[in-house]
Amino acid sequence: QVTLAESGGGLVQPGGSLRLSCAAAGSIFNVDSMGWYRQAPGKQRELVARVTSDGGTDYAVPVKGRFTIARDNAKNTGYLQMNTLKPEDTAVYYCNAVVRLPMGILREFWGQGTQVTVSS
Repeated sequence: QVTLAESGGGLVQPGGSLRLSCAAAGSIFNVDSMGWYRQAPGKQRELVARVTSDGGTDYAVPVKGRFTIARDNAKNTGYLQMNTLKPEDTAVYYCNAVVRLPMGILREFWGQGTQVTVSS
């Protein structure tokens, strides 16, 4: 079994910064891709950013230039640095990871979600 433990959410004023972390633990051969999604009230879950095993990144248009995704392969941990936060960034943020298990099978896992609230 694989678990994703998220941390770093909270309340921040507009223009502020937060850093989210996502640590994968369990029976892992390696982590293929890691990403962050978010879901605001009344809206569908959407991709925020993703980083592949070779470091390639992809960002949603609304966060480009403000958010940075990174990963530490040795720790099976991903990070999302969020700068210049706006009220419209308010959402529950979910970590997502595609993990290669010891038997060679690829499986997708989700974290439990962490609340990010941007408000004055």
